[in-house]
Amino acid sequence: MKPITDIDDPRYVKALAHPLRLRILALLADRSASPVQLSAQLDATLGTVAYHVRTLHSLGLVELVDTRQRRGATAHSYRAREHPRFPDDAWSGLAPVAKQRMLSAMLQQIGHYVTASAAAGGFDRSDAHMTRRTLHLDDDAFSELAAATRRWLGEAEKIGEAAAERLEATATGDVAGRRVDVGLVVMLFEGRPSDDPPPDGDEDGDGRTRRPAAVRDRSRV
Repeated sequence: MKPITDIDDPRYVKALAHPLRLRILALLADRSASPVQLSAQLDATLGTVAYHVRTLHSLGLVELVDTRQRRGATAHSYRAREHPRFPDDAWSGLAPVAKQRMLSAMLQQIGHYVTASAAAGGFDRSDAHMTRRTLHLDDDAFSELAAATRRWLGEAEKIGEAAAERLEATATGDVAGRRVDVGLVVMLFEGRPSDDPPPDGDEDGDGRTRRPAAVRDRSRV
């Protein structure tokens, strides 16, 4: 099956229709695992987890990487394929319902991931970082900030690629080094205080109202 490479692929939207599938994808992005191992970690029944793993496999989001005989049964281990890209045109073209469903599932998973990492000492390093900032920008500045974010993420990918080469050399004994599993979450969005009432404005056809376009709160996490 052709791998899913963009978020506007209908198979990807279907995959995120259930929050448990996103949690499974997150776990399989870090390591390979069988449905039995996943069910224990997710505190879900084996039948439910196995069903969602099969669905993700049929959609091309996970791949079978190992098959072993254990206690008279066959254990199948899976691993997530490369994450789909989030190009601007694909994201803006998603239907509002699909977009909100995807956001809800992703934010839930990010919350679990960050909380568990913090509890395990993930922020103990002196150079660990967390910032929440509210900016007051216009539309041009928001676009500039979005472009700057993409450039910075590109630089982060280059740093990761260089680290992968050094870690490979470490595995062969050429150099000494330690693998560090790193979490990186970047968000850029129009922000509104949680106690702020819905803004006044005309509906633009998708059931949502808009603030005046002159100046909006822009939030970056």
